Amino acid sequence: MLKVGLLGAGRIGQVHAVNIARHPGSTLAAVSDVHAPAAEALAATYGAEVRSSGDIIADSAIDAVLIATSTDTHSDLIEAATAAGKAVLCEKPVDLSLERARACLAAAEGGTVMIGFNRRFDASMAAMRTALAGGEVGTAELLSITSYDPAPPPVAYVKVSGGMFRDMTIHDFDMATFMMGEMPVTVSAAASSLVDPEIGAAGDFDTAVVTLTYGDGRLAVIRNSRRAAYGYDQRIELLGSAGALQVDNVTETKLVKSTVDGITGAKPTYFFLERYMPAYVAEWDAFVTAVTNGTAVPVTLADGVAALELAEAATRSAREGRPVALSEI
Repeated sequence: MLKVGLLGAGRIGQVHAVNIARHPGSTLAAVSDVHAPAAEALAATYGAEVRSSGDIIADSAIDAVLIATSTDTHSDLIEAATAAGKAVLCEKPVDLSLERARACLAAAEGGTVMIGFNRRFDASMAAMRTALAGGEVGTAELLSITSYDPAPPPVAYVKVSGGMFRDMTIHDFDMATFMMGEMPVTVSAAASSLVDPEIGAAGDFDTAVVTLTYGDGRLAVIRNSRRAAYGYDQRIELLGSAGALQVDNVTETKLVKSTVDGITGAKPTYFFLERYMPAYVAEWDAFVTAVTNGTAVPVTLADGVAALELAEAATRSAREGRPVALSEI
């Protein structure tokens, strides 16, 4: 039984707490949060202790930590936890600073660190990757990723998020690498603030198109918006040399009504908690399995740094109005 310390008791920490407690191979032993009432409430729900992050990391009886704190603390906590011999699952991104993330990668070498790119564990997206790897549609040539949020986050959050590419598009960068099997050589990004003028005033974007160009000429296109009035729009399409693969939205119901007036169906699920909850369950199971069996985690710290490199390149491209080579980053 894996004894787990949860660092961070906010919204995503609460999601992880459910999965830790429900999994037959793990137990939630301790919770920490800078906001003591949040840690106390979560710990009480699952019979865990409330402790500081430092105490949890120093406790030799705790086998693993799940880091769901603010992004600017991730690298420090990863380094401390791996130095203490703990296995780590850390929410994305690794850090707000690429330089700091790279230093963390070097410092944590040899440790067990998994980064929480939960979309890799979505059943449909995983099936797409399996079909592609199995040669069912030939060689991937053109990947298209659509990711639209239903509404923008508060501007106060935007100001500390590291920007749209590090906070939101980071999932899509990881998915592109997951599907295409390698990093691109250039990144071209066009971005605007169309949804909320306060986001633009804060120096960030809320609407973007990113093109990734690979060494052999293959392409991936990512489309992002902080606003989709109809719900959480999450689609992927891959054109291969011998066919195509497609993952559509998960809708509120599967009902389709066909009448003389037309054909209608349900909207996409509203946000990521509804859409990806099963993926979070599968992600935690993959982590527990890897740690328990002593096998490699499926999403590494290096994968997290790679996604941050793409976010850095996209940010630079959007601000400078030119393609950015990965060799510049």
